[in-house]
Formats: sequence, C-alpha cells, structure tokens
Amino acid sequence: MLRNKEPWRAETKKIMAMSSLGLMLPSSIAVGLFLGYILDKAFKTQPWMLIIFFLLGTASGITNLLRGLNRLQDDKGKDEMEKNNGK
Repeated sequence: MLRNKEPWRAETKKIMAMSSLGLMLPSSIAVGLFLGYILDKAFKTQPWMLIIFFLLGTASGITNLLRGLNRLQDDKGKDEMEKNNGK
C-alpha cells in the first residue's frame, strides 16, 4: 500500500514546486518596488531608488526562476534515470 502513495507524493511535490515558480518573479519585483518606494520617500530621491530596486528585484526574480527551473530539470533527469535502471 505504501508503494502506491510514493509516486503520488512525488508528483504532488513536483506540482507544488512548479506552481511556486510562477510567483517567484512577480514577488521579487514587488518587493524591489516596495523597498525602492520606501527609500525614495525617506531620502527624497524620487525616482532613483525605485528604479534601482526595481532592477535589482527583477534580476533577483530571474535568477531565482532560473535556479528553480534547473532544479526541476535535474529532478526530472534523476527520475528518468531511476526508471531506466529499474527496468
């Protein structure tokens, strides 16, 4: 009975990881915009901090997105190797 649950758990874990990838980029950009806005208000430097932190948030989001995609691809390759070795 445990053998039937294991593939289901693995697939659920993959789906959860893929769904989180869609939120990485927009959330990083939103945090960058928020920090830039707050710093612009504090230092009265409109719009420079907003632009800088928008670019930093975008770069961070893209970096995290690519890392997540590489991790998923590596996991997929490991799963295929395990299936081939099991047969």
